[in-house]
Amino acid sequence: MLIVLMIAVGGLTRLTDSGLSITAWELFTGILPPLNSNEWNLYFLQYKKIPEYKNINFGMSLQEFKIIFYWEYAHRLLARIVGLFTFVPLIIFWIKFRNSKFYSNKYFWIFFLVCLQGFIGWFMVSSGLTQNNDVSHFRLALHLSLALFILCLIFCYILDCFNTKKFNIKIPNLLLLIIIKLIILQIILGAFLSGLDGGLIYNTWPDMNGTFFPSDILFRDLFTSEFFYNTSIIQFLHRFIAYVLVLFVIVLNYLFIKSRIGIKNIMLFDLAILIQIFLGVITLISGVEIKYASLHQLGSIFVLTSYLVILYKTSNIPFRFDKNP
Repeated sequence: MLIVLMIAVGGLTRLTDSGLSITAWELFTGILPPLNSNEWNLYFLQYKKIPEYKNINFGMSLQEFKIIFYWEYAHRLLARIVGLFTFVPLIIFWIKFRNSKFYSNKYFWIFFLVCLQGFIGWFMVSSGLTQNNDVSHFRLALHLSLALFILCLIFCYILDCFNTKKFNIKIPNLLLLIIIKLIILQIILGAFLSGLDGGLIYNTWPDMNGTFFPSDILFRDLFTSEFFYNTSIIQFLHRFIAYVLVLFVIVLNYLFIKSRIGIKNIMLFDLAILIQIFLGVITLISGVEIKYASLHQLGSIFVLTSYLVILYKTSNIPFRFDKNP
């Protein structure tokens, strides 16, 4: 739940353009927010030195700065809490159970990834402190992807700990892997859109201002070096991959219905997909209202976890880093 909350707050931090309000990493400091006017002025002075303030928020008042500051502060505070919730139990389990059959080194992976996530978070923030008005959308996508990977890893460990039963159903691993790869690709493209503010253009659906392909680019633009920086291309791909994903999900539904096994699980996944599509469309046509955009990001968690249950129960793909129970 803490990681889900972190992802939600992180999304809101991005949507409110608050991520650059704290310009130092503060690995061992910054646990408490500014407590007096001198500390507030110091943080505000540091913010005034970066391009985002000079080019976008010039003239912002201290009260306005406090709003974006607290979003980033909450995100960092939650990160520290998640770190404690992974580190402290890890040490206790290591001391108490390291010589028992129940001990597993796999939990060190979670702590390592949480620490890595903190480093990548700062790596992302640093990309917007010198020359750019915002953080790199590549680093933003990496930051979000790793957060979701940690969540999925913990979720798979939970399924494993509860000895979740496998389905007696034959579904090609290739189909299962294609779907999970398409979901991951959609998340990455969504992060690119967020980082590039790509949802602010072509706010119509199912067409893109009257056409299937965006009118401000040519087909050959898909093969240029500007591919990953063109918001029209990224939004088109985000839409197109969604349609492709739906087609593969229909095939998956056919196989589940044919076998008459795991119908509840596939229905839950279908529900997650439908909700996510609905939220994506509403987010787009609303001009990326924060409430819809935040729910759309959280919807990706619902899609991922509901599909992980299917992937875990139907495939022969290993979900463990070791052979310990």
